[in-house]
Amino acid sequence: MKRFYKEVSIGAKDGGWQVILDHSRPMRTQAGSPQIVPTQALAEALAEEWRAQGEEIDPAGFPMRDMADYAIDRVAPDPASVVAAIVPYGDTDTLCYRAEQGDSLRQRQDEAWEPILCAAEERHGIVFARTSGVIHAPQSAETLAALQVHLASFDPFTLVAVQNLAALAGSLTVALAALEDGTDIERLFADANLEEDWQAKLWGWDNEALARRDARLAGFRLAAQFARLVRAG
Repeated sequence: MKRFYKEVSIGAKDGGWQVILDHSRPMRTQAGSPQIVPTQALAEALAEEWRAQGEEIDPAGFPMRDMADYAIDRVAPDPASVVAAIVPYGDTDTLCYRAEQGDSLRQRQDEAWEPILCAAEERHGIVFARTSGVIHAPQSAETLAALQVHLASFDPFTLVAVQNLAALAGSLTVALAALEDGTDIERLFADANLEEDWQAKLWGWDNEALARRDARLAGFRLAAQFARLVRAG
């Protein structure tokens, strides 16, 4: 599709913000709803996606818009179902599954993962069960209920970000840590990806695996940025 607009701006609308093309075309979601987002910062990021387009519009150039549309069209009408889909990432949280004691990987896991888990436990008043190996060790009903209550407090836009972060990290605690001010997102992703990176150091990366890691890191960065823009004021 050829570019059909010249100017991109934003405006306040119904308690939020909306991208406007050529001062007269307020944006709608892909399902046709008004694309009103909660913060000026997020609206500016959406506007930048439109400004960055060339003479031909690239549909892949709107990742922020896609997340905003999903929040409005899919999450806002039924946030409880999205919360229910996210909670299992806490029940099978990667950070709870360690190598055996005495393994050199186990020491690195304990060093990287314990601070993240302990911070989540303290923040939410819960306890995570840790285990060695890969056999599922279910978390307590109390822990999962507390996580569900916490997630239910999020707006639809933050839920979209958390869902993406948790899926990319295989960890709800990592996803929640990404929302905290001052978090080093690159380091957090490296912690979540510790086992894969450890194996690669031992045996070397192949090009396909490295490309997958880079794509997951880019998605993790984007979801974290989206969450911060949603919560920016």
